[in-house]
Amino acid sequence: MRLRTAAAGVGVLALALSACSQGSATNPGTSEDGKTVVRYMNFSANDGHESDLDAIVAAFEKENGDIDVQVETVPYADYFTKLQTAVAGGTAPDTFELNYENFVTYAKNGSLAELSGVDKSAYQQALVDAYASDGKQYGLPESFSNVVLFYNKTLFEQKGVELPTADWTWADEQAAAQRLTDKKAGVWGDYQPITYNEFYKALAQTGGEFLSEDGTKATFDSPEGVKAANWLVGKNGTTMPTEADGAGTPDFDSKLFADGKLAMWHNGIWMFGALADAKFEWDVVVEPGDTTKASAMFVNGVVASAATKNKDAAQKWLTFLTSSDTTTKTRLDTSWELPTIADQSKLTPYLDQPKPANRQAVFDSLDASVLPPVIERQQEMQDAVTKELTEAAAGRKPVAQALKDAQAAVNGLLG
Repeated sequence: MRLRTAAAGVGVLALALSACSQGSATNPGTSEDGKTVVRYMNFSANDGHESDLDAIVAAFEKENGDIDVQVETVPYADYFTKLQTAVAGGTAPDTFELNYENFVTYAKNGSLAELSGVDKSAYQQALVDAYASDGKQYGLPESFSNVVLFYNKTLFEQKGVELPTADWTWADEQAAAQRLTDKKAGVWGDYQPITYNEFYKALAQTGGEFLSEDGTKATFDSPEGVKAANWLVGKNGTTMPTEADGAGTPDFDSKLFADGKLAMWHNGIWMFGALADAKFEWDVVVEPGDTTKASAMFVNGVVASAATKNKDAAQKWLTFLTSSDTTTKTRLDTSWELPTIADQSKLTPYLDQPKPANRQAVFDSLDASVLPPVIERQQEMQDAVTKELTEAAAGRKPVAQALKDAQAAVNGLLG
């Protein structure tokens, strides 16, 4: 399971880059044998899942003999530049893949066709709702990843500390982290990156808001925002390693946890496979909250172009791609991110795997999830917030001043 970098390509329009693909998403709209052509462009099958997508296409075409799905798979680094160039040039594929951040931009600028008669009950509610805008369904959720609290069960038991539960709050996590930290032994109680992604989630856990309701100004310089920032920064050097200890370097935290030197770890479910052979007992739980729960969610979806002339066939393909038994089985068999279906009986092969034992937490987290704030200059916003939080963590600025400066920077990006 791979985490996609948030908001790549948002608000960017540049020349198309060359793409490595299974076909061409700009083929003519009718095949030689008179079948309806649905062109589909995606990034998530690239680098290992091309044959899995081919199998789903073959199953769909077997059930729908009058539709020919033509696939183009593009490397993620090139995808959004190529897609936006195609949309601007009037050569957009009938259907294409979007992460949530880019979906918001495309939905707002009128590039997407409204999908009609969608059976929303087929999907996890939080996921299907992410692909709606202004009360209209413009996309279907295709796959998701999220963040949970990993914990080293062996360390907890050795120290006689009560194991985390879904009812834990920040106070519970902090108390356990303090008891589990043993700097002389190189053991740390907690690890949560001091970044934009963790801040907007912690802010939601305090009941705060990142942007105003109309999205025209930043609102996180608030009592809730200060509390969230202090929650992250306050761990630095006390229950969590600092930059001087190596924090922030590539794979530092994953190695620390894998080596049994980290008691709790805020990270994504894509790490499950890498820990399968860990020499200690570990599990996961829904992340603790402050005044409320809020779990970070990363979701990919699929949409139809507003310019497609084959909307009915396009929607039929998108529905199959996101909710069919074929797709569910293929994703679970190949660990190709998680399907978004609501029927958990079909997820048994995933839930029954022995490590971690509490895989149900992955789905329980969806009951109180938070999506990233989105603006046109997304990456600049993320960098600005992370920069100021890093200044506070290093002791170069008070937390309150860093938050004030971060909000001013974001408001400058909003114009």
